[in-house]
Amino acid sequence: MTFSIERTPTTTTLRIVGAAALALALPLTACAGPAGAPGGSSEPSAPQTRSTLVYATGDAEPDCLDPHVGGNFPQALLASQVLESLVALDTEGTIVPWLAESWKSSRDALTVDFTLRADAKFSDGTPVDAAAVKANIEHLQDPETASSTGYLAVQQVAEVEVVSPTVARFHMVRPDAALLESLAQPWTAIQSPAGIARGMEANCLAPIGSGPFTVADWVKQDHVTLERNPAYTTSPTGIESPTADAVSTVTWRFIPDATARFAALQAGDVDVIDNPLPSQITTAEGDAALTHIDAPRPGASNRIELNSGQAPFDDKRVREAFIASTDLNAGIDALFEGTAPRSYSALSSVEPTALQTPDAYAYDPDRANALLDEAGWTERDDDGIRMKDGARLTARFPVTGAQSTQAEQALFEQLQAGAAAVGFDVQISLLDLGSWYGALGNHEYELVSAPYTKIGPDVLRFLFHSDATVPAPSGYFANHSMVRSVELDAMLEAIGTEQDPVKRADAARDAQEWIANDALILPVYDQQNHFLARADLTGLRPLPTVNTPWLADVVAGGAE
Repeated sequence: MTFSIERTPTTTTLRIVGAAALALALPLTACAGPAGAPGGSSEPSAPQTRSTLVYATGDAEPDCLDPHVGGNFPQALLASQVLESLVALDTEGTIVPWLAESWKSSRDALTVDFTLRADAKFSDGTPVDAAAVKANIEHLQDPETASSTGYLAVQQVAEVEVVSPTVARFHMVRPDAALLESLAQPWTAIQSPAGIARGMEANCLAPIGSGPFTVADWVKQDHVTLERNPAYTTSPTGIESPTADAVSTVTWRFIPDATARFAALQAGDVDVIDNPLPSQITTAEGDAALTHIDAPRPGASNRIELNSGQAPFDDKRVREAFIASTDLNAGIDALFEGTAPRSYSALSSVEPTALQTPDAYAYDPDRANALLDEAGWTERDDDGIRMKDGARLTARFPVTGAQSTQAEQALFEQLQAGAAAVGFDVQISLLDLGSWYGALGNHEYELVSAPYTKIGPDVLRFLFHSDATVPAPSGYFANHSMVRSVELDAMLEAIGTEQDPVKRADAARDAQEWIANDALILPVYDQQNHFLARADLTGLRPLPTVNTPWLADVVAGGAE
């Protein structure tokens, strides 16, 4: 059985597919108990549920549980269970209330007033008030926080004014068409100022939020324990408050090996896993005891970026040749077993403004060879690698296992072989996450695959604006293609500032066409977000912001 997130140009819907769908979609039903006294009738027994859910992740274990620090998807997965945002998205992709019950922008869009829920409290008992919102924006913008994703998301906020305990006024540097999209994300979620005041070390171990769970403990390289927040009342619009029989404890385990993770799920030792192998998804879809949730992430597609800021990809002809040398479709079909449709866009297909341009990424080795000849790479060494002025046609490709799957790494190796056929020496280096960030920071790459999740087309500004070649306080910069173009910047600025949704969508499509025509990226597929779960769970769903799993109202069947 499969849950599938499916977005048309105007809507997002959640489908439940498969013969066992009703078992997941409907509440647990009572079953007949044993016969009573002779001649008596049978009484239905109470549904058997478990209080503990075990979630096993294959993503890298975070260095810090506070998603303001850095800001990656492993943090978002866990933070979504503990912290809440000012606004949320519903299943149609519409911004809806969460901690903020309403908001109003000035005519010039330079101030935005957020009216907060009066009943919202952090798990430490302090109020989710305007002063807390102000403290959180300042925390994100403080260089000492070393934020990347959240820092960029609130970069256009000049200051937050406390108008009253329930009204926070955002003063903007410029109009920000993406402000609500940015504030819906887990990397800008609101934390207790008292928790932040403890200092980074304490807050990294256990951030304090208003969400359905609290962090009870963190045994590094093993698990995090989450306990039910008994005072929780603030579910996002469209999601009901947890029922009394929802799980009260989540054991969040770190199991990096995909085979071990899936075996634990099949054995019933864990209830939910992420990052399954394609073959495991296929197996799960044929197993009535398991369910599959397919929820691609918003923002950018999974893509390989070509570093146009240094040789050899500072020559557009060489970039075009590399793209034309790669036959990704055959590899994707074989390695991903239909679980990852090919992308031809810089944006995820769940983004309504995504523009697919397959002709720009067509496999054409004859054209690749002609382009390299034209660019002067006419000689070859004994290995068949092209040469120019004594230099080999080399492209360093650092890859981290913390962000790529086994199937993806196999796909990269196929790409390496295809590029070699026309004369590229693609050097793949498998690195730990820290070394990978170091390679990027030192520009020791010509190719890189760096997923970036952000709601809405403004992610293009984060990834391709000239300003994004400059590192954030965390040291991370998102413009890995190192493109600097006044023309492209103007399109990206329109995406960020244009209040008219039609004009904003036009700017997004113009920018995507420009990026494709300049051969800056090789799109691969949407950022994969697959979850496999035991079929005795009800209430498991993706949270329609960045499609992290929502565990707050999960009911787990069966005895402890």
